[in-house]
Amino acid sequence: MTPAEKPSLLLVDDDETFRAVLSRALEKRGFTVTTADSVETALPLAIANPPEYAVLDLKMDGASGLVLVQKLHELDPATRIVMLTGYASIATAVEAIKLGATQYLSKPANADEIVAAFGHNASTDVQFEAQPATVERLEWEHIQRILHENGDNISATARILNMHRRTLQRKLAKRPTGL
Repeated sequence: MTPAEKPSLLLVDDDETFRAVLSRALEKRGFTVTTADSVETALPLAIANPPEYAVLDLKMDGASGLVLVQKLHELDPATRIVMLTGYASIATAVEAIKLGATQYLSKPANADEIVAAFGHNASTDVQFEAQPATVERLEWEHIQRILHENGDNISATARILNMHRRTLQRKLAKRPTGL
């Protein structure tokens, strides 16, 4: 198969190592991969050559991956978009699907899972928990988001959450069930 015959894929993730490894794995699976490290660098690439497929990280420096989901969907509603995140929550999954994502996967996701996700139909395949998330899980997700926004600085996160540093460390050490 020549490069012109291979389906185009846009991979956007701010983790350079993850992006390089996943790019190689997706190329081995028959895609022509273009990579970017942020929404701001990905958007001009997508406008110049709208991809058939996209794999986007949710949390990156600068704009959220959700912004790019919306822009890609506006450029070409047929683009199959998989949203990846290390901070999975039902609210962001619903938002990603509403904006045009095909599927929403938690990291770490491998290339085979991503390729399989391209074949899913968002309107019928996305399933959410029958039970609402527990308070412990919601708290843990909130702490993880604030921690990420503070560059994984525990002291700064504890100050923002108005929590003692040791208490925060204990909460971080306990993963709620279901994660």
